[in-house]
Amino acid sequence: MSRPFIPDLMLPISDNPMPAGLLMKKYFQTALQIFFLLLFAGCSFQKQVTFSGKTMGTTYHITVVTGFFKNTKALKDKIDKRLDEINRSMSTYRKDSEISRFNTLKQAGKKFYISDDFSNVMTVAQHIYKLTGGAWDGTVAPLVNLWGFGNSGNKKRIPTQSEIDTLLTDIGFNNIEMSANHYLVKRKAFISLDFASIAKGYAVDQIATLIRTNQTNNFLIEIGGEVFAAGFRKDGKNWRIGINRPEGNAPFDQVYKVVVLHNKGFATSGDYRNYFECQGKRFSHILDPRNGYPINNGVVSVSIVADTCTFADGLATAVMVLGHIKGLELVNSLDNTECLIVVQAHNGTLTNFYSKGFISQKNG
Repeated sequence: MSRPFIPDLMLPISDNPMPAGLLMKKYFQTALQIFFLLLFAGCSFQKQVTFSGKTMGTTYHITVVTGFFKNTKALKDKIDKRLDEINRSMSTYRKDSEISRFNTLKQAGKKFYISDDFSNVMTVAQHIYKLTGGAWDGTVAPLVNLWGFGNSGNKKRIPTQSEIDTLLTDIGFNNIEMSANHYLVKRKAFISLDFASIAKGYAVDQIATLIRTNQTNNFLIEIGGEVFAAGFRKDGKNWRIGINRPEGNAPFDQVYKVVVLHNKGFATSGDYRNYFECQGKRFSHILDPRNGYPINNGVVSVSIVADTCTFADGLATAVMVLGHIKGLELVNSLDNTECLIVVQAHNGTLTNFYSKGFISQKNG
């Protein structure tokens, strides 16, 4: 009769008895072998997988650390489906989206019912609007188009004060009433919404939730520069995010600062690539919703670290408008929120202003 098959990790079997002391030694050696095999197996049976694609007029990159034998294609399909749902809700480029249908509704007082996604973003948007005294305002798009920075096709130009004043009458997030019963009401018929400075952050947070429901706790999500980092990399270290050097002629991959992230959202807003010059002056694409003019406070970049990417995304834009003094004062008053504000002097010199708890590493 042939000897039966014995798995590698079974304790030793012998036809001959052995002394008790030697037997215990064999047991100890085998147990030690099992421990190290399991230890190394735990490390080697993890894989780091990267997904990429297009969404919301930009690109996304997602890295997950998961079990070696886990099917990640199904996760990729779920991610693409979820991003499409959000895009169908908040894309101003789609005529059939919720936000486009809301904008085409030119009737004050009429109820406009919205989805959970739309309601979630409106809730955060309303909070940021009030928190920043209107420095962030989701109704500013008509002014952005007037200056030629929007998706209307208008050429970049300096509008007249009369043109600005006319549009300012229909600007103001407080002109939209939000009900707990999932509907909006316009207080002014021509008020419109644009979530360009907050929707990508929301999409990042939603994908983070989706990945966690897939029993994956270590991942990095980036959509159009907005980020959420959860857990750790495959090597057990924290995720590290590079901030681009805030100068128009700097390469897109030139790292100015490196931020270490763990279970946090991250967003950067900057005006150093999207602007025009006229009559010897520089005009940024980031407008102050309160007066209708591009910011002129020297701030060229704001990076925010917060518990959610939605909040970080919107707040980064607001701090650009507030300037480094009021911006720092605001961020330092908030729990679990940090920032780096970069100000450029007339001679091109960059100066960094950090909130109390902001941690970065220069050039990685």
